[in-house]
Amino acid sequence: MSEETKPLVGVIMGSHSDWSVMENCAKQLKDLGVPYEAKVISAHRTPELLHRWVNASTENGMEVIIAAAGGAAHLAGVTAAITSVPVLAVPMKAWSTEGLDSLLSMVQMPGGVPVGTLAVGKPGAKNAALLATAILGNKYPEFKKAYENFRTQQTADGEANQDLPAV
Repeated sequence: MSEETKPLVGVIMGSHSDWSVMENCAKQLKDLGVPYEAKVISAHRTPELLHRWVNASTENGMEVIIAAAGGAAHLAGVTAAITSVPVLAVPMKAWSTEGLDSLLSMVQMPGGVPVGTLAVGKPGAKNAALLATAILGNKYPEFKKAYENFRTQQTADGEANQDLPAV
């Protein structure tokens, strides 16, 4: 992302250990040409920082926030409680339940505080980037086109790769 381009998507995660999964999100955003910034901000360990970052980022034009966390996984919900921009959640595998605890924490939001929750792990990270791009595409034609091009290429790749080896 160039210094002049303000990020439209924020990618936040509760721990540095989440980056190995969330870099897939960042790569997908980069490949689609979507300006983003990625940060480690914990809803539990640094709540004041989370409030400051969300408020400053959205005041500076950020339009979608992707939040990844494992375990109790409150990052997306707390973020959604702070802001009115769309918040997308990526549940991370934690220590015991393969991400089910994170997934349930993210989808059990009370009415009035929506969080769009994706799949656990890498598929969710990639899909969060794609969904953020689709959301931005409603306002920015270049992101709509980038998303449409991605989908067209994905279809072409699938059609070109449908044969199985003979037995």
